[in-house]
Amino acid sequence: MSGISPGRSAEQGLVVNGIANRVEVSFEFFPPSSEALASKHWQSLNRLAPLGPKFVSVTYGAGGSTRERTHQLVSRIRRETSLEPAAHLTCVGATVEEIEAVAESYWESGINHIVALRGDPQEGQERFEPHPGGFSGSVELIKHLKKMHDFEITVGCYPEIHPDAASSLADIDYLKRKMDAGATRAITQFFFDPEVYLRFVERAQAHGITIPIVPGILPVTSYSKIRQFSEQCGTQIPAWLTHLFETLDEDPATRNLVAAMVASEQCLQLQQAGVTDFHFYTLNRADLVYSVCHTLGLRPNQLACNP
Repeated sequence: MSGISPGRSAEQGLVVNGIANRVEVSFEFFPPSSEALASKHWQSLNRLAPLGPKFVSVTYGAGGSTRERTHQLVSRIRRETSLEPAAHLTCVGATVEEIEAVAESYWESGINHIVALRGDPQEGQERFEPHPGGFSGSVELIKHLKKMHDFEITVGCYPEIHPDAASSLADIDYLKRKMDAGATRAITQFFFDPEVYLRFVERAQAHGITIPIVPGILPVTSYSKIRQFSEQCGTQIPAWLTHLFETLDEDPATRNLVAAMVASEQCLQLQQAGVTDFHFYTLNRADLVYSVCHTLGLRPNQLACNP
């Protein structure tokens, strides 16, 4: 129901610390900003592909070039690999007709999984402002996509409350509206305290939300960037995390070791609580995510992307 499953037999899944769980993962990438970075990005995708992810998602921003790069990447994943691609789609800076055209092009390319999001405010704006001819938010977007085609739709949610939400209850109610509109899965914004996620799932289920709520995991590739991301989305950074990473932004080797330890411990605690699905924000860096997945018991198969 929530990415949390009751006990399975050892034959069905991996036993970690005495708990049998079958782990499934998905990965988020963003499209490379230049041709020079495209090869490195594909190497990251190729590194994680043998872990057999449920899907790989590609982020999307307002503006033609970013939008086009997203389309190119998910189309290439569809054509050249056996991975299941999911394309992000937002309400930012586009009319209904423009968003509809993008969604239609995805469907025609064989991409039927959309991560439907409201989107962040455009540069220079403090709050999200709907386009005069666009959607007011993700619920409208989801409804429109479901009228177009039978898309599989994943949505986002905030275990520590969306910055624009009036209250925790209002935030969960909005997630319920997204489910009722046709969403089949929710992925959380990143967090660091497993209890934050577990309490959020309990509240959501008590509110009638029955779709899986998958924890979004962000390994710390740069503490300064994590602080910036956290300020934007309302994620709390525990004091112990600050203490662990202080002075390490200039020591990448040690930082990566600590980051792998922190993310692995977070995921293992969630797994012990019964979580079976994990979504990783890769930031296009594969090694940290790969090491955490290895800790969770995933082992490579022969699946790989073309160079």
